[in-house]
Amino acid sequence: MKKGEFLEKIRVELKISKNSNYTIRNYLRANSELLEFSKKNPEEMTEDDVKAFMAMKLTDQSSSTIIVFLSALRFAYSNLLKKDITLGIKRPKRERKIPAVLTKEEVKRLFNSLPNKKSKLMISLIYACGFRISELLNLKISDLNFEEMTGYVRQAKGKKDRVFNIPQFLLKFLKKQVLSQQESKQDYLFTGPKGKLTDRNIQKIVRIATKKAGIEKEVHPHTLRHSFATHLLENGTDIRKIQELLGHADLSTTQIYTHISTEELKKIPSPIDDLM
Repeated sequence: MKKGEFLEKIRVELKISKNSNYTIRNYLRANSELLEFSKKNPEEMTEDDVKAFMAMKLTDQSSSTIIVFLSALRFAYSNLLKKDITLGIKRPKRERKIPAVLTKEEVKRLFNSLPNKKSKLMISLIYACGFRISELLNLKISDLNFEEMTGYVRQAKGKKDRVFNIPQFLLKFLKKQVLSQQESKQDYLFTGPKGKLTDRNIQKIVRIATKKAGIEKEVHPHTLRHSFATHLLENGTDIRKIQELLGHADLSTTQIYTHISTEELKKIPSPIDDLM
């Protein structure tokens, strides 16, 4: 089987398994890079080929990158060739990195640096509701219920639906956006001149606004999701409620925010204050 045929079969299997576009892209890239590196057909690939690639290309990569790479190979070879060429390779432990977050003042500066009302509404929603980029871009007009002041994130990560609250502050802007999209006969809440927006569109908006705002931190759209969770925690919101709002299946995923809430740490007095 040639490389092109193999990759297309992987794509079909991933589609059938209802994987996200993000997963499909990453899995195809991992398999393509290995085949290009080894100069072999898929049937000839061995565990030693995988190890040689990892030693040459992945030694400086994060644990999560290596785990995704191995998962991509296991999926492809198990499904298409009924063998697992990663079986004897030990997976690294997944790193629990503390994510960067913005202060509330930095969030305001970022918003004030956005170029237009549409961009401001999109980025505000990511922060206000703790959205992933894909969740924002997949929002449909029919997912919003202005009477109940709620909305639905459909088939988010883990193929789960969840409810979010529509912020009162953004209500009038959302209604205007809905009306504009309806007049253009659009189903999605946000689209561009060429149709549906992409991750890169949102990333570029945030990158330019971050620079304009003079924020020195490395800021991505997902940083706003982290900031949403951290600021809720600092305001005293129960962590299990934050878990539901973020759509986390496991509470341990949400608990990382207990390590980055500096405002909560500031409230803890030193024991010497009681002694003296």
